[in-house]
Amino acid sequence: MEIKAIKTYENGFMTQAFAFGGEEGIDNFDSSIKYRSSIQNYLIDTGDEVILVDTDMPIEFPKQEVDESTTLFMGNRINDYLSALKELGYEKEDVTKILITHKHPDHTGELRHFPNAKIYLSKTEADEVDYDGDNLVPVEFKDGEYYNFKKSEKILEGIYLIEAIGHTIGNSIVIIENDGLFYMIHGDVTYTDEALYANKLSIVFEDVEKSRETLDAVREFIKNNPTVYLSTHTPLGYENLENKKVIDLENPPKSIYPNY
Repeated sequence: MEIKAIKTYENGFMTQAFAFGGEEGIDNFDSSIKYRSSIQNYLIDTGDEVILVDTDMPIEFPKQEVDESTTLFMGNRINDYLSALKELGYEKEDVTKILITHKHPDHTGELRHFPNAKIYLSKTEADEVDYDGDNLVPVEFKDGEYYNFKKSEKILEGIYLIEAIGHTIGNSIVIIENDGLFYMIHGDVTYTDEALYANKLSIVFEDVEKSRETLDAVREFIKNNPTVYLSTHTPLGYENLENKKVIDLENPPKSIYPNY
């Protein structure tokens, strides 16, 4: 099994207030402190199937304007999603399944290109996604507990969709078991790994209490299992993947100031 990053944006930034201020308020954090941002989604090649996790921003999304009030600049587009997929050696017709972490358009923006793939999404959000194909599979998390998480859906052997409500009311994470490691693709449970280490919520959520429960569960899982944490909105996501970096919550890495 191989896991690969599909990179589409780079050289963005987010402020500490954006990434950390969800519970204590943005005024309690320093907006002059910035962390690196990017966009990448992920692909799982099992040898028999090609599975996407989320499908990027819609190609029509305009270039983001940045000024002194910007709290999240997702970066400059370096590739469209289908071209990035092709550069990894895959055609859209190769894709057999798509696992969606949540409904936001930067995670569902290019679903329209995969009418023959089964698209798995929490039943809670299945009607809220801008997609009208008949290949959407509403997930009810019928397979019970997965380690300390209460609800899961087994997609294939070693690949699980986990209920993780908070950022949205139907938010999910994906966990892949491979070669003794757990690869956690979490959507936007955090926007940057610095928030994971600091145990802080971003300011973007639909249910702050559930967001806290989810982050607590994620941190508990990471403490007890060797986990590679794969983020969507920071280059630490693909850097962790490339280095097979197991997260040690007691030893956060030194932050690199964004280049934008």
